[in-house]
Amino acid sequence: MKTIIIPTDFSPAATTAVHYGVDIALEINADILLLHVYNIPIALGDVPVALLSVEELKSGAEVNIARLKKDLEHITSGKLKISAEARLGNVIDELEEVCKQVQPFAVVMGTTGTSAVERTLFGSNTLTAIKHLTYPVICVPKGKEYGKGIHKIGLACDFREVLETVPLEAIKEFVKEFHGKLFVLNVDYDDHQFRSDTPEQSALLHEALEELQPEYHFITRKDIEIGINEFAEAHNLDLVIAIPKKHKLLEGLFKKSSTRQLVFESHVPVMCVHE
Repeated sequence: MKTIIIPTDFSPAATTAVHYGVDIALEINADILLLHVYNIPIALGDVPVALLSVEELKSGAEVNIARLKKDLEHITSGKLKISAEARLGNVIDELEEVCKQVQPFAVVMGTTGTSAVERTLFGSNTLTAIKHLTYPVICVPKGKEYGKGIHKIGLACDFREVLETVPLEAIKEFVKEFHGKLFVLNVDYDDHQFRSDTPEQSALLHEALEELQPEYHFITRKDIEIGINEFAEAHNLDLVIAIPKKHKLLEGLFKKSSTRQLVFESHVPVMCVHE
């Protein structure tokens, strides 16, 4: 049975991701695992002091996650199997541990919140999850609704070592799961990215994805992330697949410009899948 893990800190950004993830689960008949990770807030001074006891934090976390689980069961009329966990620890460490146990279809996370604190904490956790998790991470923009589903899917690709670096089987499985239409997107400007083996690599990708009958679009833009986002919005894509290492996002992921362009300012969900 497929499982979707949805981490939440109960912020508006996380709530958007929760509802988006639930709608995915309803469409593909997957289970839901809600995960809330809490830690002990410390007041800094001459002598650091815990503001709340572990027992108080645990009780509050368990009450909140149970309430969310109950609300979702009501909203979905019991159509989904929903489980929930509250854990003490580091968000990414605990998320990695749960992923190892569950082996999820995907992890669904919000990208940013309405406050500076939400943008700093939850947004940072999302980026770190993209960097460390080996499972697909779907980043959902604030306020994004699932709507009619995931049917128009973009794949950002630079046509370099495609058989070695593009997770072809995972992409094909995902597109088929949603009966989607695949758009392969290559962003370049004045053929700066063109190499002698580019035609061969594009042919290999086409052969590997031929059963999906993808459309190929060559976008002229100096900035790859801006080009992808502009195409996604202009063509009403429902989701964009990015391969972080291929787009050097792991090196630049925490740079303000790259973060803002690819994930935080996109109106289209971005699914990051590692090579």
